[in-house]
Amino acid sequence: MMSFRYIRSAALLRASGMAAAVLISVAIAAAELPLNAKPAMVELSGKCGGRLDGSPWSSSEIAGKVYSVYYIDPDEADLNEPLFTALKAEGYPIGKVQSVAIINMQATWMPAGVLSMVLKRKQKKYPLTLYIKDNCRKLVSAWDCTDHSSDIMLFNQQGEVLFSKDGQLTGDEIRTMIDLTWKHIGGKPANAAQN
Repeated sequence: MMSFRYIRSAALLRASGMAAAVLISVAIAAAELPLNAKPAMVELSGKCGGRLDGSPWSSSEIAGKVYSVYYIDPDEADLNEPLFTALKAEGYPIGKVQSVAIINMQATWMPAGVLSMVLKRKQKKYPLTLYIKDNCRKLVSAWDCTDHSSDIMLFNQQGEVLFSKDGQLTGDEIRTMIDLTWKHIGGKPANAAQN
């Protein structure tokens, strides 16, 4: 009798674990922005953040180029390093593509002053990426970005979402982002490096 209870309890635990995994998957999927639509306008300024020089930033600036936007918990900064390396290797034409790294300043144990210094060094090292601070988790509430994670988004020239994913991208998802970017800037030149 006792072994039957144990087996039944183990089966229930496995079933509830599966249900929890399904609920977690649904919650993660819900964090992704709807495709082919513009998300709500967000402005980061004053105590809620903005550019590293203190000037405001607005999501309305996501227009006129293909934008890859990363909403990052600093503790998860390396999660999508393969994506960042792959995008850099593509050699997209300057002026047609822009990267924006929005840092969720509230999602880390790191003191804000130390993190600000790190971001200023990164801005010097990667001058073509725009670094933005979100001190109030505005994108968590306005765009349903996942707190304490890495959200990756791609926008077309009209500011509409082409791709959105929370968490680590797979190789196929990285290829999708690369292909969508080339498609929306007019295609990969014949003399461009083949990857």
